[in-house]
Amino acid sequence: MAVSSAPGKVYLFGEHAVVYGEPAVPCAIERRARVGVEQRADSKLRVHAEDLSLDGFTVEYGGSTDDRPDVDVSESLISAAMGYVDEAIAQVRDVTDEDEVGFDVTIESDIPLGAGLGSSAAVVVAAIDAAARELGVSLEADEIAERAYRTEHEVQDGQASRADTFCSATGGAVRVEGDDCRSIEAPDLPIVIGFDGGAGDTGQLVAGVRDLREEYGFAADTVEAIGDIVRRGEEALADGDLEELGRLMNFNHGLLSALGVSSRSLDTMVWAARDADAYGAKLTGAGGGGCIVALDPTPETETALSFTPGCEDAFRAELAEAGVKRLE
Repeated sequence: MAVSSAPGKVYLFGEHAVVYGEPAVPCAIERRARVGVEQRADSKLRVHAEDLSLDGFTVEYGGSTDDRPDVDVSESLISAAMGYVDEAIAQVRDVTDEDEVGFDVTIESDIPLGAGLGSSAAVVVAAIDAAARELGVSLEADEIAERAYRTEHEVQDGQASRADTFCSATGGAVRVEGDDCRSIEAPDLPIVIGFDGGAGDTGQLVAGVRDLREEYGFAADTVEAIGDIVRRGEEALADGDLEELGRLMNFNHGLLSALGVSSRSLDTMVWAARDADAYGAKLTGAGGGGCIVALDPTPETETALSFTPGCEDAFRAELAEAGVKRLE
């Protein structure tokens, strides 16, 4: 069996706007998905998932991936197990020329599912690396990132960006603008995360922003303004200016709220962090529920979030310098 892990991420700036060619800056965090892959004697896939914010389950299936197994779990979890894993395995079959190979796949994760911390990207990156190695093929991080992006692009009906998968594969802080992906320097960021226990519908939220851009010129201007914030944020990162980073994060959250992708619980957590004198705070990911990210070197924000109604969990997250790791 081959076992790999990959980190989740937070967006300092740029989610949603990155879909329209604007830059984004995500950072990998030390919350990881671990995927073990063992080759089978037949062409079936058997997926066992644990700790994806929901009850664990096991699914075994074969044939067309359009066929859904008869199992009593939520649609989002079925999608995570079948959609992302199916397409990740398809990428591995393509790169190894092993069209009929089957696998037993075990997924463990401490990244909340659908909460804006890159759970699907981490699972896909780790799955591609582990499955390829199980077949004797070792892929470089850039190739894993490309294959993982193709996976998310297929599953998300062409709405994916390269940001999540590149960040998960390479680790650290990265800058993504269109097809241009590269690592950038970042100071030791005092990241605090608040989680409301929920998850937004990424496809629906992305579609909502698209509809606004098409209907209102000022919504398109708002997306471009987020890109301007990212460019200023890069300068602040290079200077290690946490106060400026925080101010820009606050601006970014306001623009995302204007685009309709925040929620009452996310806004409540953002304001709790600001009231605790965090440098700044914003939602991270698609929005609609899930997580916020704040910058605060003191314990005040984490403490404030832990007492905030609607916040299910609050925790610190270190920057993950390494991306995909090979554990076995």
